[in-house]
Amino acid sequence: MSSPKENAIIYADAQRCLGCHSCELACAVAHSDGHTLNEAVALNLPLHPRNTVIVADGVMMPMQCRQCEDAPCAHVCPTGACRQADGQVKIVEENCVGCKLCVMVCPFGVITVQADRHRGGDDPTNRGVALKCDLCESWRADTGNGDPACVAACPTRAIQLVNLEDYRKALIQARARELAHSHRHMPRAFP
Repeated sequence: MSSPKENAIIYADAQRCLGCHSCELACAVAHSDGHTLNEAVALNLPLHPRNTVIVADGVMMPMQCRQCEDAPCAHVCPTGACRQADGQVKIVEENCVGCKLCVMVCPFGVITVQADRHRGGDDPTNRGVALKCDLCESWRADTGNGDPACVAACPTRAIQLVNLEDYRKALIQARARELAHSHRHMPRAFP
């Protein structure tokens, strides 16, 4: 299995989203330390999706980290836990102190701090760790699945893993076809 290309993001098509929350459930299970949904429920384990379906103006839209090119969260992180590497914004949980600065500056509001994700120890303060979409890197490596869990679980294919360079090229091609088609039907202004 190959890792996502540089600048890969999760693309969500709001016109296809049913609001079924399958993506949230799949994400939570993919990050449940190898447990199935039934095992996690039976063990009373907390399940934390790193995405969420939002309803805004009657439109449903899955929201998750956009892998910003110049990520504010990476700039403000005092411990270097939130960083940009290999075209992605990553959180190194071992370095996170739960200060929530990344939560405050995220322009999409998709970073959370979960207290039950703390790595242990006897320190009663700041027991949280920042969580956000990681494109299911470890889940994909463990399962051999080419798509992140949310993509694999979406019944309408409203969610896709997209390489931005490929997306830009396809967009340019689509717009060029539209222009070529519209020019065929326009009177010639120049001889």
